[in-house]
Amino acid sequence: MAGEKSVFLVGIDESKESVYALQWTLDHFFAPFPPEARPYKLIILHAKPVATSYIGLAGPGAADVLPIVEHDLKAIASRVLDKAKEMCHSKSVLDFTAEVVEGDARSVLCEMVEKHHASMLIVGSHGYGAIKRTVLGSVSDYCAHHAHCTVMIVKMPKTKH
Repeated sequence: MAGEKSVFLVGIDESKESVYALQWTLDHFFAPFPPEARPYKLIILHAKPVATSYIGLAGPGAADVLPIVEHDLKAIASRVLDKAKEMCHSKSVLDFTAEVVEGDARSVLCEMVEKHHASMLIVGSHGYGAIKRTVLGSVSDYCAHHAHCTVMIVKMPKTKH
C-alpha cells in the first residue's frame, strides 16, 4: 500500500465542539501542507439520528409527526455538511469526502472507521462531568473504547469571563 494516504475521519454534528474539532484538524493536519503534498485523506461524517428515536414508536399521531421530524433531521444534516464544506474550502482543503449516515453516532463512527480503514478518528468533547456523561452517554468516550484506530478527542479552550 505504498503511497496510500492515511484516512482521518472527523465526526461532526451541529455542536460548537464538533465544529471546533474539525477546525482544529484542518489547522493542524491539513493547512501546514500544500494541497498536493497532504499526507492524509479527510472524511467528514455526520451521524443523522433515526427519526423514530426522537418520537418513539407508539402513541397517537406518531405516524403524522414522523415525516416532519425526518425532514428536520435531513435539514440539520444538510446544514452541518454545508458548514463543514465551507470550513474546508476556507482552508483550501478541497480533497475530502462528506457523508451522512443514519444511526446512533457512537455505532456509526466506529463502523465508518472500519469501512474506511481510518487511522484516526477525531471528535469534539462537550466537556461533560462524570454524572452527565453517565446519564447522556459520551460519544467520544464510547469511541475511545470501541473504535479500532487512534481516537483524538479535541477539547475547546476554556473561555475566560
